[in-house]
Amino acid sequence: MSDREALLLSSGNGPGECRQAVGHLLSWLSTKVTQYGVDLDVSTRDAAHGPASAVVVLSGARAGDLVRSVEGVILWRCQSELRPGHKRKNWFVQAFRLPAATDAVRIDPAAVEMQAIRAGGPGGQHQNKTSSAIRARWTSEDGKVYAVAVRDNRSQHQNRRLALERLAALAAAEKAEADAAREGETWVLHGQLQRGEPRRIFEGRQFKEVK
Repeated sequence: MSDREALLLSSGNGPGECRQAVGHLLSWLSTKVTQYGVDLDVSTRDAAHGPASAVVVLSGARAGDLVRSVEGVILWRCQSELRPGHKRKNWFVQAFRLPAATDAVRIDPAAVEMQAIRAGGPGGQHQNKTSSAIRARWTSEDGKVYAVAVRDNRSQHQNRRLALERLAALAAAEKAEADAAREGETWVLHGQLQRGEPRRIFEGRQFKEVK
């Protein structure tokens, strides 16, 4: 089984509250990566009030477990803070599993900006005293900027290699979304969000999970 999975989080054609829900869902996912022992890289398509959509790449042995736990319709119940007094309180978004890209994305290492940073986080005193972690930034030919931070290893050389792999995976996930949309895969198209039985339900401005 692959140790790398990709998700598309979509607000469909929903209003600003749905884009807020996508942003909240991204924050919620970032709290789950430690529990599942995976890394998360994100590329967003921003709009007013939050991301219209986000491509998420999860890397690690349990990436598939986390994807399966969230894939489907997500319901956020909350009084609108964008339109006080608005009667509607149910806002839907959806998490789609993305297929593998038809062609690998190749990145020239010389075109990637890499910066050594302190690892931080768990891992003992060694991580806190060395600058082994890497922050990498790459701009594609069409001007899209991708960025990742890698803290997996104590070796800066290994983290640089992983940074290139994860940048390529993030770009490939976006390419897979574009390929599927162009081929008419209805489950990927943003405008066809299904408001069915929600996989997970969150409530309130704190985005507290209730299911």
